[in-house]
Amino acid sequence: MLSASVRLHARRAAAPVLRRGKASGGVAKFAFVGAGAMAEAMIAPLQTKPILGSVPEIRFFDGSKAVADRMAHAHPGATRALTLGDCVEDADVIVLCTKPQNCDAVFKDLRPLVAARNPVLLSILAGVPMARFVGGLGLPKIVRSMPNTPGQIGAGVTVWTKNADAAFDEDELVLCRASLAAMGVEIFVADENFLDMATSISGSGPAYVFLLIEAMVDAGVQEGFPRDIATALVHQTILGSVQYAIASGEHPAVLKNSVTSPAGTTASAIYTLERGQFRTVVQDAIWACYRRSLEMGGHSSNVGPGRATGPRPATEFPDFRDGDGREGK
Repeated sequence: MLSASVRLHARRAAAPVLRRGKASGGVAKFAFVGAGAMAEAMIAPLQTKPILGSVPEIRFFDGSKAVADRMAHAHPGATRALTLGDCVEDADVIVLCTKPQNCDAVFKDLRPLVAARNPVLLSILAGVPMARFVGGLGLPKIVRSMPNTPGQIGAGVTVWTKNADAAFDEDELVLCRASLAAMGVEIFVADENFLDMATSISGSGPAYVFLLIEAMVDAGVQEGFPRDIATALVHQTILGSVQYAIASGEHPAVLKNSVTSPAGTTASAIYTLERGQFRTVVQDAIWACYRRSLEMGGHSSNVGPGRATGPRPATEFPDFRDGDGREGK
């Protein structure tokens, strides 16, 4: 449970309070470095969404010609920049959408382009702490976020925070909040530690759900359903169950019990899941994801059930060791 000291705000993609933009000409400017799926999820609605009194100017750059070509074709309202410098010039918010492992290369190219300015850097990179951006780019105004893939259809949830040591003005936070709300629900947390936790729940969570969908569909096919019918049954069952849980406001245990008759079919299925330690496996997977996110950020991953004491694990991935037991290079 979030402590009382953590400020938590959740909003759906509603238009923010409109104010006159501070950018030149009164138009806010977004620069997207990287033009993959999550960048597109933000760019698509921003092309028509008034923020600070006007629809923002959007530029993007990607080192892959194929990716940039696809974005330019799909979203002609966004301007394709031919160089990184052209992309970030005069930008109010630079949205970093590259791969986490490419951070150092991006920092090297981007730092001289922003050295004389103080734009906001909004990151959607998993496992990269704000301190690394401050050190790598020399920028204080860092916003770190963790979106998820349903954001590509406006049904996502994004957890975000900002560098508490930086002086943001109100308009800059409106721009960040609006760009994240374009993908669905945005939730602000004051403590950066919750970003790694969110990675394990909402960031990677869709993969857990997709795995469950795959398993249920395959079982339906094994029983004799055509795959398209099994898929439709599973999709609607999960969608309806989530909507029902939200609408009812009941604890999931109450909802589960309402489906489970004594000595019935559901009771037999639940017994089998419990015997297979379904809850524990799910929770262990979430803890493993959280630990990996901590490791990627250079933090100790010695957390969680049975891990809070004793020596820190060398790695979450023992297969990555060399034959002599040392970490692989």
